[in-house]
Amino acid sequence: MTGYDRALVEHLLPAVWDDEAAYGIRNLQAPDADMPKGSVDPKTASLLFAHLADIRRGWVTAPLTPGERQAIVLRYGADLPDAEAATLQGVTDRAVRYRLERGVGKIAAHLNGRPYVDGYDGLAEAA
Repeated sequence: MTGYDRALVEHLLPAVWDDEAAYGIRNLQAPDADMPKGSVDPKTASLLFAHLADIRRGWVTAPLTPGERQAIVLRYGADLPDAEAATLQGVTDRAVRYRLERGVGKIAAHLNGRPYVDGYDGLAEAA
């Protein structure tokens, strides 16, 4: 199974709160619908359902702070912009973006079985 990166986690997070969101999630491994049919390896044909199960598990088990959890719910669950989430949390827009950055990173690291590295400077050493 491929590893989880920030983009994939952000892509899957709305499905944690909205079961029907899964219908709108495009399988990134699948060819475009207008492409001719080719041979498909059944072992790698679709990881979407595994990803959906993993993101739900990751949301519950990842070591997130209450502020990070709130920011993630407001962004990916309620689809609020940073300014509204900041008002509801009583913090600045920048604080909300920081909480989202850390929270999504922690979920991705947790799903990959790795410790979270704060910031991008230490990513090379952690890999």
